[in-house]
This record gives sequence, structure tokens and C-alpha cells, in this order.
Amino acid sequence: MTKIEKIVLSYSGGLDTSIILKWLQETYGCEVVTFTADLGQGEELEPARANAEMVGVKDIRIVDLREEFVSDFVFPMLRANALYEGQYLLGTSIARPLIARHLVGIAREVGADAVAHGATGKGNDQIRFELAVNALDPSIKVIAPWRQWNIRSRMQLLEYAEKHRIPVPSDKRGEAPFSIDANLLHTSTEGKSLENPAEVAPDHVYQRTVDPVDAPDTPEIITVGFERGDPVSVNGKPMTPAALLTELNGLGGRHGVGRLDLVENRFIGMKSRGIYETPGGTILLAAHRGIESITLDRAAAHLKDEIMPRYAELIYNGFWFAPEREMLQALIDHSQAFVSGEVTLRLYKGSASVISRASPCSLYSADLVTFEESTIAFDHHDAEGFIRLNGLRLRSWAVRGGR
Repeated sequence: MTKIEKIVLSYSGGLDTSIILKWLQETYGCEVVTFTADLGQGEELEPARANAEMVGVKDIRIVDLREEFVSDFVFPMLRANALYEGQYLLGTSIARPLIARHLVGIAREVGADAVAHGATGKGNDQIRFELAVNALDPSIKVIAPWRQWNIRSRMQLLEYAEKHRIPVPSDKRGEAPFSIDANLLHTSTEGKSLENPAEVAPDHVYQRTVDPVDAPDTPEIITVGFERGDPVSVNGKPMTPAALLTELNGLGGRHGVGRLDLVENRFIGMKSRGIYETPGGTILLAAHRGIESITLDRAAAHLKDEIMPRYAELIYNGFWFAPEREMLQALIDHSQAFVSGEVTLRLYKGSASVISRASPCSLYSADLVTFEESTIAFDHHDAEGFIRLNGLRLRSWAVRGGR
């Protein structure tokens, strides 16, 4: 085994990473620094400090990354209207490069030669963490305990915890819970009965949204303000990125907005079923497309829609720091120069519907499009030549016997 002098561990403080922490100490016999990222997961993070202290960790980092997460990762992704496989708002995927960036930063700061994560060998997260580290600092080694140790079952995890006196909460001793990942953008739930896509997800899976059936019978009207493609206000009130997303999560969750039951294709090759709740992100996607509809040129808008699946796939597959993602980002960001204004939406029974939009940079001309008399000169006869030129190749094809 390669000699390792110091490791920085991405540490949640939960059962799995607590066991990983002890395993790293035993296996490598070196100092382990723990890094816990506050991404708005809604959990008390101080227990992570207590758990790390209990096994002798001297350097414990708990860092509030909520504003950085939303401003530097979520908002750039939303400028692209990114959806993986046409549905998934990439809530887990977009958090991993941020965590990796801080793992590498702390490793450089403390002189660590390795970082470690708790992602399993079947999932996407191992790829996302490790590709990000490769791009940021190839000299840093990556340790993935789930690919190295001989623990293969939940029972073995519990046995290891007992042997090393790692406290196991009573709710973790029984049947394995759903696997849950949460941050300010979304909550995802996998495992247990969800592994059978033919079974309906039980109600208790949902944590951030009410059942649309039980949502208020009265719609709620909200307005989101944009500047250069990024949301900056809700109902006229300016907000920081994290505060704005938090506000929209509350509004959307109350109306059952943002639920998704998805069978997706993992990068590693298998299909998986997950339940996603992204209330604020769902509102922002609808609002952003609404403001783009009046501020983007047709060809620019269509080009963005053409590259979006590729952009979303790069994020899903862990290539946030790859040159091709950065190239696409430059194109996307350039398109947002005039994407400013306000969008009004109706939240009702699981939907977030755009009902009006206005912008000082609007390309929409009511005088030009109206069926009534217009002050803008438009010669209807011009359409005849336009159609004849576009029909030329079709007429040639038809004469040859194209059909």
C-alpha cells in the first residue's frame, strides 16, 4: 500500500463516514482531517464535530458553503436551463464539484497528500469526486474505502462500529433506511422499496413538498426578478443567492411544486430509480425560460436548447471542471447579457406556471405581431417570396418523385 502522510476526508458525521474515518486511521496510520460542507442540507452539523473529536481528530473543518454553492454552481447551471435526460435538475451532481474543490483546497493548506470520500462503487458520486480532483490537482491521491475494504453488508458495518465503539443511533440499527442526499437545491431519496420501479413511492419519502392533492386550493402569485440571467429578487425584495433559493423552496414546497419520480441512466452503466424534490429549482427553471422567451434571439435560444443536453450530461457525469464544460459555459453566459426583467408565476397544486413576463431588454414587439392595424411597416407580400425560397428544395424533391 502506498504510504500516505495525511488525508482529508469528506465527512458527514453519519454512520458510514464515521466508520470510514476510523478505518482510514487504522489502515493508513496517519492523521485524518475532516471536512464537512454545509450546503443547506437542513441538518445540525455540530454532531459531526463531536463524532470526529471522539475518535481523536484534531483538525475538524465545518464550512458554510451555501452562498458559494448557489452563486457559483447552481446559478451558472440554471442559466443553461440544464436538465439531465429531460427531467432531472442535477441537485446531487452539481454539489460534488464544490465539495471536491474544498477538499483539494484544504489538502493543499494542511499538506495532505490524499483525500477520501464515502461514495460507493456502484454510484455516480465516486466518479464526480475523483474526476474533479484529477482536474484540480492530479498530484493528490484519492482513497475510496468502499472500493478497498471487505465490508459488503450493513450488518458488517454495524459489527465494525460495535468493535470500535462507534456510536450507532437506535434508528440506524434496524432495516437500512432510504439513502438520502440533501442540499439547498434538492432532496433525493433512493433504496428500499424505491428499487422496484413498479412500486408507488410511499408518502413518507417526501420531505420538502406537500402532496399536490393536499396543497392549498388557492393559487399563490409570485414574481422573480432577473439580472443577466441570474435571479436577484422575489416579490420585489432583493436577496442573496442562498436566501432567494431558500425562499422559493418554502413557497414551492407549500404548493407541492418540484416532485419527480425518475428512473435514470447512471454514468457507470446501470439504471436507478430516485425520488427528487426540487421546489425552488423548478420555479427558477420556469421563470428563467420565461424571461429568456422575450429577451433571447430565436437562433440564440434554439442553440442553447441544442447544447443543453450535452451540458447537463457533462455535469451529471462529473465533468464540471473539464474544458468542454467551461467552453459551453462561456457561450451560455454570453447569451445572458440581456436576460433581465421580471417573471410572474402562479403556484398551484404542484405546478409553477409563468403567467406574465416583462423586461427593459425585451425583443417582443406587440406592434409588430398584432393582427390589428400596426404603425410598423410590414409588407405581407414579402411572405410570399420567403415561402417560395424555402419551398424551392421541396419542389425539386417532389418533382424527382421524393415521396
